[in-house]
Amino acid sequence: MTISARRRIWGWWFFDWASQPYNTLLLTFIFAPYIKSILGDGSQAQAAWGYGVGAAGLIIALLAPVLGAVADKAGGRMRFIWLFSLMYVVGAYALWWTAPQDFNLVWTLFFFAIGLIGMEFATIFTNAMLPDLGSREEIGRISGSGWAFGYVGGLLALILMLAVFAVDPATGRTLVGLPPLFGLDPASYEGTRVVGPLTAIWYAVFMIPFFLWVREPRGAQRMSMLAAAATALPSLRESLSRLPAQKSLSAYLLSSMFYRDALNGIYTFGGIYAAGVLEWTVTDTGKFGILAIITGALFAWLGGKADDRFGPKRVIAFNVVALALVALAVVFVSRQSVFGLPVAPDSSLPDIAFYAIGALIGAAGGALQSASRSMMVRQADPARMTEAFGLYALAGKATSFIAPLSIGFVTDVTDSQQLGILPLIVLFLLGLVMLRRVDAEGARAGQ
Repeated sequence: MTISARRRIWGWWFFDWASQPYNTLLLTFIFAPYIKSILGDGSQAQAAWGYGVGAAGLIIALLAPVLGAVADKAGGRMRFIWLFSLMYVVGAYALWWTAPQDFNLVWTLFFFAIGLIGMEFATIFTNAMLPDLGSREEIGRISGSGWAFGYVGGLLALILMLAVFAVDPATGRTLVGLPPLFGLDPASYEGTRVVGPLTAIWYAVFMIPFFLWVREPRGAQRMSMLAAAATALPSLRESLSRLPAQKSLSAYLLSSMFYRDALNGIYTFGGIYAAGVLEWTVTDTGKFGILAIITGALFAWLGGKADDRFGPKRVIAFNVVALALVALAVVFVSRQSVFGLPVAPDSSLPDIAFYAIGALIGAAGGALQSASRSMMVRQADPARMTEAFGLYALAGKATSFIAPLSIGFVTDVTDSQQLGILPLIVLFLLGLVMLRRVDAEGARAGQ
C-alpha cells in the first residue's frame, strides 16, 4: 500500500503527541509532586528525584551517542523504536504499583528511569527519520509543527488527568468537582497513581498512526547491531575530531549543552518544588502546568517570528537571561515570604507569584527551544545536516545528568529546596558565556 507524504508526516507527528505525557504528567506536574506527598519532606523528595533522574540521564548520555551513530548506519530503525516503546510502556505502567502503604523509592525510581530511557532512545531514532519526510526547506516547518502538536497532546492529557482522575486530598474531588473515574480510591491515591497506566495507554494508542503511516525509505540498509556499531563508532569519532576546527559550531554545541540542561532542570523540578515549598496539591501543580504549556506553545510561535526579524542568537540570549532571572526569582518565593517581603500563612501572594513564574518559564522555554533548532540549521554544513543534528542530540544528552544530580546534591547538603535550585542559574550563565563565541550566521558566514 502506497502511503502519501502528508500521511507519513502526520504519522511522525504522532510520536510527539504520544510521548509528550511522560514529560508533562510524570516528570513534572503529577507524579513528581506525588513523590513529595509520599516522602513528606520536600527536600528529601527533591534530592531523591534529582539522583533518580540524574542516574537515568547519565545512562542516556553514555549510550545515546552510540545509538545515534547506529541509527544512521544500521537501518531498520522501526525495530529499535518498537523496543524502546516497550520500555516506555512498561516503565510508565509500573508506576501504578507505588501505593503509600507499600511504597518502595528504589523500585519507583527504577521503573520511572526505564520509561524515561525508553522515551529518550525512541526519540533518537524518530528524529533520525526527519530528513526523509521532506526537503531541506520543509524540514524546519515539519519539525516545528510536530513540536507544537506534542504540546497540544501534553496539554490535553494533563486536562484529562485533572478533570477525571487526580483529586484534591482535602475534598476527594477532581479539579472540576467530580469523584475520580472508575471509583478510584482517593485514600490510597489511586486517582493520582493512575497517571502511570494513563501515560502508558496514551502512548500505546497514539503510536498506532506512527507505526501504520511512517515508513523508512525503500532500500534502507539493514545491518546487525554489532556490524552497525563497528561501522558507526569510527564515523562518530571522525565527526567529533572535526569539531575543534568548526569554532562557531563547537561553541554553539557547548552553549546549548549548558542552557538546555538548565531548562530541562526547571521543567523536571518545577512541580516537586512547588509541592514542597508552597505545599501545593497535585491539582495545584496541574493548573500551574496548564498555564506553562499554553504560554510555551504561544511563545514558541512568537519566538519564531522574532527569530525571522532579529535572528536566533538574539532570541536565545534574551530567553537564557530571562530564565536565569526566573530561576533566581524562584529562590525568593516561599510560603513565608515573597521576594523578601514577609506574608501571612494564609496569603495567596506566594501562589500568584509562582503562577506568574510558571507562565514566564513556559514562555521563555518555548521560544528558546524554537530558536535553538533554527540556530542549529545556521551552524551546520548543509552537506552534513543529518550528522550535525546528530551532534546536536548528543550535546543535549551528554550533560543531561548535571542539572538533576547537582540539584539533588545541593538540596541534600543544604537541606533546602530553595537553595537546591541555584545550580540552574550557573548552567544558564555558562550557556550565555559560550553563546558569545557563536557566529550568528554560522556556516553561511563561511565557517
